[in-house]
Amino acid sequence: MKRAFQNLLPALTGAGLLHTALFTDLYLRYVKAGLRPLLIASGAILLLLALTSAATPAGRRPTGHPDDHGHPDGHGHDHTGTPRVAWLLLLPALSLLWYAPPALGAYTAARANDKPVTVQRGFAPLPATSPLPLTLTEFTKRVRQDRGLALKGRTVRLTGFVTPAGRDGGWYLTRIVFSCCAADSQTVRVRMYGTPAPPADTWLAVTGAWHPRGTLGTATAQAALDVRDARPIAPPVNAYTDDLPLTPSS
Repeated sequence: MKRAFQNLLPALTGAGLLHTALFTDLYLRYVKAGLRPLLIASGAILLLLALTSAATPAGRRPTGHPDDHGHPDGHGHDHTGTPRVAWLLLLPALSLLWYAPPALGAYTAARANDKPVTVQRGFAPLPATSPLPLTLTEFTKRVRQDRGLALKGRTVRLTGFVTPAGRDGGWYLTRIVFSCCAADSQTVRVRMYGTPAPPADTWLAVTGAWHPRGTLGTATAQAALDVRDARPIAPPVNAYTDDLPLTPSS
């Protein structure tokens, strides 16, 4: 039983990694897209090791082993076995094959750390497009750091999912961003004003202008938007990046 368990665990884990990374997009709930080749390689190695071990004949067991006094006890078998609790290790492996974890959303975002916005010394001119598509990160940088006040009076479009702001009934448009994997996820969020909070986790394309709170172009400015229009959109395949807005559904 011990040998069978030792082969079964890496085989299931390897098969689960290959299934998740090769045939589904579910791996994006665990790690960022760039790590997909490593997942595939890890799954293949684990599966190969398990198959190699299973095909290798077991070594000969001793005809007996010493008792407490150093004498052979005459038994020709091994008393060691797999502890029952070790079978619980199969659960994570099986989950890769048959259970997809729920996507991170408003519950996680409300309790996660905000992603630090890096300092940007200079900003390129913005295109004349209206509404202007921006990521939540770019919008936040422009609001708090752009001394040229390029966002003043501009209509922008942002996309993300709804996170309730708390007891006051407000809400944030939010993105969860993976630096490497789900364990290091951080949030980017922009406060929304002028419309009641939609249901949590709803993905929206929101059009509006900067909500004047604080001094635009300085650290006192709040990353906030006066909402003029909010339209539901389909969640992106890779929901854990802060990419340019998606085209809103009609």
